[in-house]
Amino acid sequence: MDQKLLDGLAEIEASFKEAEVLLMDPAVLGDQTRYRQVSREYARLRSLVRAYRLWTAAVTESREATELAEKEEDPELAAEWQELAVTRQSDAEQIAEELRAAFTQEDPEDAKDAIVEIRAAAGGAEASLWAADLHRMYQRFTETEGLVLEPIDSAGAEGGGLSSVIFGVKGPGAFGRFKFEAGVHRVQRVPKTEAQGRVHTSTATVAVMPEAEEVDVQIGDGDVKVDTFRASGPGGQSVNKTDSAVRLTHFPTGLVVTCQDEKSQLQNKEKAFRVLRARLYEEMRLSLEADRAAGRRSQIGTGDRSEKIRTYNFKENRVTDHRIGLTVRRLAQILDGDLSVFVDALVADQATRQISEI
Repeated sequence: MDQKLLDGLAEIEASFKEAEVLLMDPAVLGDQTRYRQVSREYARLRSLVRAYRLWTAAVTESREATELAEKEEDPELAAEWQELAVTRQSDAEQIAEELRAAFTQEDPEDAKDAIVEIRAAAGGAEASLWAADLHRMYQRFTETEGLVLEPIDSAGAEGGGLSSVIFGVKGPGAFGRFKFEAGVHRVQRVPKTEAQGRVHTSTATVAVMPEAEEVDVQIGDGDVKVDTFRASGPGGQSVNKTDSAVRLTHFPTGLVVTCQDEKSQLQNKEKAFRVLRARLYEEMRLSLEADRAAGRRSQIGTGDRSEKIRTYNFKENRVTDHRIGLTVRRLAQILDGDLSVFVDALVADQATRQISEI
């Protein structure tokens, strides 16, 4: 087994032993939130540690059997020891392959629900229209994936576009299917308002975060300021007439979250806290896993046209993912939610890179 994989497994075993000790700590047992966190980590590591220990035992037994076979003077016993050595070496190799595969399995975060933010970036009104197009694309993608899209907040723009929109995606593996959409999406097309028929380039940014549970992120009672205000946007029986919109300000980080889509102030507050927890959780993930793919801040970037993960070119009927160099010439189908060709390719590319690093 490669040394890098061995080092990683040794670290996992150390973390597992630490979790074992913590689960017997009276202070942890008395704190249900902390106890659930440690229990979840213990359960996550248990199968890997068990396989690692089986591999260690197989390697040790194979080596010892080989040494006994070399020292044994009786040919029949020597042959038996040698046969055992070969068998246990074969067992070790099989377990090693299983461990390599385990290291390339989905991230534990992949099973979580996701929160997605789309924001119009470079390109003025056309960027807002493009943000709305991306939102429709993801609506259809969730349907094809058997997931559920839940509106959280949105802000319209002149001309029927969206300056920003936040929504949740619920269902098994939601974050795992959406996480590769994070980044700058560039569109090249002739806007409806362009009289000369010139192609314009606009961008929208997409951020994707795993939805955090309360056990994942603790928010102190005095950490958040809650403001209410009158919602803006299209009229209705209650919108614009009551202070139903909610703004949260998180003092420790300066993060601000607003939600105004629901008629109920309580519902807006609940959704705003979900977005705040997701953003805080993502910040925590970034600080703890600095060597992973960048999270929300670098997913968004500045929105400049040169920062892109994917380009949608209407004139050439093509969509190109720049991370893996994949071009598909069926733009209409992609915008209609047929994103699996890119998502599957990106998942496969990630697995290939993980294997090459082991």
